[in-house]
Amino acid sequence: MSAAVSVSPSALLERGTLILASKSAARRAMLENAGVAFEVRVADVDEDAIKAVSSNLDAAALAVRLAEAKALAVSRDEETAWVLGSDQTLAFDGGLVSKARSLGAARERLKAMRGKSHQLHSGAALATKGQIVWSGVGTVQMRMRDFSDAFLDAYLSAEGEALLSCVGSYRLEGLGSQLFEAVNGDYFTVLGLPLWPVLKELRRAGVIAA
Repeated sequence: MSAAVSVSPSALLERGTLILASKSAARRAMLENAGVAFEVRVADVDEDAIKAVSSNLDAAALAVRLAEAKALAVSRDEETAWVLGSDQTLAFDGGLVSKARSLGAARERLKAMRGKSHQLHSGAALATKGQIVWSGVGTVQMRMRDFSDAFLDAYLSAEGEALLSCVGSYRLEGLGSQLFEAVNGDYFTVLGLPLWPVLKELRRAGVIAA
C-alpha cells in the first residue's frame, strides 16, 4: 500500500477523515474541485482475481464489486476513517472490455468500437470500520463517431501510454472527446465517479457539511 498523499484541507467542509482508495487523477480532481478534503491511499487488490470469481455479475454490478473491494482493502487498515473506493467497467458488444495492455491493442479496440455504442459503468463504495456502508453505480451510454484511421493514429500518438490506464483507451477530458458523437448520461460518471450520489452520501454520513 502506498504512502498517503495529503490534499489541502477545507476547514469549512471537513467533518471526518476521508480516504480515496484510488490513484486516479480524474477522481482526485473531481473531489478537489468539489471542495472535499481527503487523503489518497492506493488499494492493493487483485482486480483480475475479483473478475475471475465474479462471472455471474453484469458489468454494472462488477464495477460496484471492485469499488467495494478497494474501499474494504483500505478500511481494514484505517478503521477510524471513511474510505471511498471506485472503479469502472465497460460493456461492449455483449462482453466486458478491460484495459488495453499495449497501444496496438488500444488501436484495435478503438477500431472495433468506432461508429458503435458502448456502456460505461462507474461504481463507488463507502466503507468505515472495515464494513461497506453504501455503494452505488452510474451508467453512461456512449457512441463513438466513425473517425478516420488517420485521426486514430494521431490520437494514439498524442495520448501515448497514458491510455493504458483507461478502461476504454480514452479520456473524455482530453483529446478523447473527439472520438465521440454522443454521450447520454452524467459527465462525472464518464470521468470515473458518480459524483452526485457520492457527495449525497458523504453529507448523510456527516463527512462533509450538509
